[in-house]
Amino acid sequence: MSPLPSLDGVITAAELERTAQHLASLQLDTGMIPWFVGGNCDPWNHVETAMALDVAGFHKEAEQAYEWLAAIQRPDGSWHADYACDGSVADSKLDTNVCAYVATGVWHHWRSTWDRGFADNMWPTVERALEFVLSLRRGDGVALWAIEPDDRPWNYALMTGTSSIQHALRCGAQLADALNDPKPHWRRSADEMTEAVRTRPDAFEPKRRWAMDWYYPVLTGALMGHEAKARMADGWDTFVMEGLGIRCVSDEPWVTASETAECALAFAAIGDLSTATDLLRWTRTHRRDDGSYWTGIVYPGEVLFPFDEHTSYTAAAVILAVDAITRTTQASNLFVG
Repeated sequence: MSPLPSLDGVITAAELERTAQHLASLQLDTGMIPWFVGGNCDPWNHVETAMALDVAGFHKEAEQAYEWLAAIQRPDGSWHADYACDGSVADSKLDTNVCAYVATGVWHHWRSTWDRGFADNMWPTVERALEFVLSLRRGDGVALWAIEPDDRPWNYALMTGTSSIQHALRCGAQLADALNDPKPHWRRSADEMTEAVRTRPDAFEPKRRWAMDWYYPVLTGALMGHEAKARMADGWDTFVMEGLGIRCVSDEPWVTASETAECALAFAAIGDLSTATDLLRWTRTHRRDDGSYWTGIVYPGEVLFPFDEHTSYTAAAVILAVDAITRTTQASNLFVG
């Protein structure tokens, strides 16, 4: 087995394995990975957790996670936004970013295992998902945020979602090349979305209050070089609580470990590994003895919010960020390549 990622002051290899074991313990027989025992599951965070399992060498569990997605995919290539742990639909809308992310995950699994057979089996699922997303593009090439199953769409797009979608399209295009089924129109669509992120912020619903709109264009490579560095510098005073982590929203003292870890990924993407490591070190406050992580803490009272919640996606984000900084696994440059 390949060595596990570890990062001084952040997480040891043994601790990372314990976190992965916790994530694996949440997985149901169907392959679904809920946020916590008895909780719901959304496909985006489900994929992020599967990627974290691959980082830790839990490849069978990751495959079962992707197989669950393939089994419940709708005929049009989409998934509902949220499912209860019994498999019933908890939120019926079809979110384009949620649907696109399977391409990122399957490409990460390919890079983690080089398992051609599994990639071949998942390819129709990935292809249908990305074509569904592209079917909801506006005239400017940006995909609408979501649609209801009765075909009533929301009339706006999101900066964070679009940044993630263009990255998923590029991952899907690389997978397509590897499987000898090129999809050049996926790259062209990703380029159009990137251009909108770079030059037309008014194309998106204003969400500047949320930290994700700050760092996601950098995390996903929509912004690079000087543009990316300037964006991260500009948002630091707004979203960072020094020594504690990243505010989920700019106007509340609510630090979330997942946003802190994802912001670390963004700093890793611009080569600032020192800041990325500092941010991850601050997530130690959220770590529990079983390897899970509290979702959020409100300061100065250190009140857990949501109360007593420790989520799979939070732990998964920490694992992915540690791997990106240390470049331990074969897929560690998924976001920082």
